[in-house]
Amino acid sequence: MQTVLCYGDSNTWGASPDNTPRMDSHTRWAGVLRDGLGADYQVVEEGLNGRTTAQDDPFEGIHKNGRTYLLPCLQTHAPIDLVILMLGTNDLKKRFDVPASDVARGIGVLADIILTPRPGADGGASKLLIMSPPPFAPMAGLPFDDMFTGGEEKSRHLARFYAEIAVLRGCAFFDAGSVIVSSRLDGIHFDASEHRKLGAALIPVVQNLLA
Repeated sequence: MQTVLCYGDSNTWGASPDNTPRMDSHTRWAGVLRDGLGADYQVVEEGLNGRTTAQDDPFEGIHKNGRTYLLPCLQTHAPIDLVILMLGTNDLKKRFDVPASDVARGIGVLADIILTPRPGADGGASKLLIMSPPPFAPMAGLPFDDMFTGGEEKSRHLARFYAEIAVLRGCAFFDAGSVIVSSRLDGIHFDASEHRKLGAALIPVVQNLLA
């Protein structure tokens, strides 16, 4: 059995854009991926609402820093064959005030941790798939508009910078925005239909990476 770790934020956890309860395990993109891959794969969902790449959140807590929990997470679920890393949305909050290129640098920090050799299925590091979140939908008048002031424009540049990080680290890259869009209900989360599309799109990608 090969293990895939999905490390992300509320869009991995399955937060609903209409503020209804968490999406069920067969609707969340990681769950759709698990169902599609079948019994030869274990898919671990490690999504946390508000998680950043490598930023301490002054209001929501330092535990939201994706770097803080990453190594314990990797060791907890070892051996891990592949990590799918999708973070960066929360880094675009106005309170952090960083450009898209620095969000990508945060992804690079996490990538270096993941790609450092440690006990794994083959005695080495896990493989890594860096996934950029889709650009925000128009935010004007939506509940998160003020919190993410300036984030809508920055979100359009994440894929380009993430792709550069993937090239520099020699790992795989996938642009979620090539197959899904963010919800028009809140601008940042994924509708159920988009979760299903993303999970389905990742099935052959993961199979190829772990072939």
